[in-house]
Amino acid sequence: MSDAMISLERGDWQTLADEVSEIRRVVFIEEQQVPQDEEWDGRDEQCVHFLARLEGRAVGTARLLPDGHVGRVAVLSQARGLGLGLRLMEAAIHAARQAGHAEVLLDAQIHALEFYQRLGFTAFGEEFIDAGIPHRSMRLILN
Repeated sequence: MSDAMISLERGDWQTLADEVSEIRRVVFIEEQQVPQDEEWDGRDEQCVHFLARLEGRAVGTARLLPDGHVGRVAVLSQARGLGLGLRLMEAAIHAARQAGHAEVLLDAQIHALEFYQRLGFTAFGEEFIDAGIPHRSMRLILN
């Protein structure tokens, strides 16, 4: 997949909400059976959002909260395995660094731990259940 076919946007909720929310609806609510009231947590307005496009089509997203947490990382099934999750995470980490955060935190689904470890994140704390899915907290020190 050439880089010319992949683009990344950074924006606010007002600008990206329609496309971001559709990706999250498909991945989290439909595929993973996350309850709607847990997915729509009321925090999107305060986040920086990232949107990955493949040949112009919105296929992936992530968000950075004001406290340096990354969350809602999602890529549509037909676009997985192309490095879009990596690109989204690199953009979120870069934005956290620009915002002056000392670390980036996230709560990773257990099946995704290895993905985040490749980016330099380390797990801490006990495994916990969020929206019915096992997770671990992870951090990446930025200094």
